[in-house]
Amino acid sequence: MEPLTRTQILVVMGVTAIILLIIAKIWQYFGSIALIKIQLSVDGLLYGVALAGIIIVASSIVYRLWPAYRHSADSYLQLVLKPLVWPDLIWLGLLPGLSEELLFRGVMLPALGYDLLAVIVSSLVFGVLHLSGSQQWPYVVWATLVGFALGYSALITDNLLVPIVAHIITNWISSVIWKFSNKSSDVTS
Repeated sequence: MEPLTRTQILVVMGVTAIILLIIAKIWQYFGSIALIKIQLSVDGLLYGVALAGIIIVASSIVYRLWPAYRHSADSYLQLVLKPLVWPDLIWLGLLPGLSEELLFRGVMLPALGYDLLAVIVSSLVFGVLHLSGSQQWPYVVWATLVGFALGYSALITDNLLVPIVAHIITNWISSVIWKFSNKSSDVTS
C-alpha cells in the first residue's frame, strides 16, 4: 500500500469516525436500541485505566513473542503513525476511542442481545474493521481479542465509560511508545 500523507490520515480518521457515529445513531434510532449508559464515576475511570494497562502490557508481550503479529503491527502502525506529528496522537486516541466504542459496544452489544454471544460477534466485526490488507490477519486477531476485552468490560460493568477510557488510553500510549521507538526513522516529527 502506498504511504499516506498526514492530511490523508487525519481525513480518513475523521471521516471514519463520522461514518461510525452515523451508523450507530441510525442503528440506534431504527432499532429502538437503548445505548449502554455512560456513567461518569471514579470506578469507571479506574477500571478503564486498568483495562488499558492490561491491554498495553499484553500487547507488548504478544509483540515480543509472536513475530507475525510484530510484523503486522509494525506495518499497520507505520502506515498510520509515521505521517502523524505528536499533537495528532490526541485525535488518534479520541476519534476511534469514542466512535468505535459508541458503535461496537454502545449500540451493537445491546442490539445483539447484550450477552456473551453479542460480545463475541461485536469483537469479530471490530477485528475485521482493522483489516488493512491480506497480510494483516495477525493484527485483526489482536484487534478481535482487544474488542472482546472492551466488550466484556462494558458487559460486566454496564458502563460504556470503561471501554471508552481503555480504548483512548490504549491508542494514546501505544502510539506514543511506537513514535518513541521509531523516532530515528520518523522524519515528519
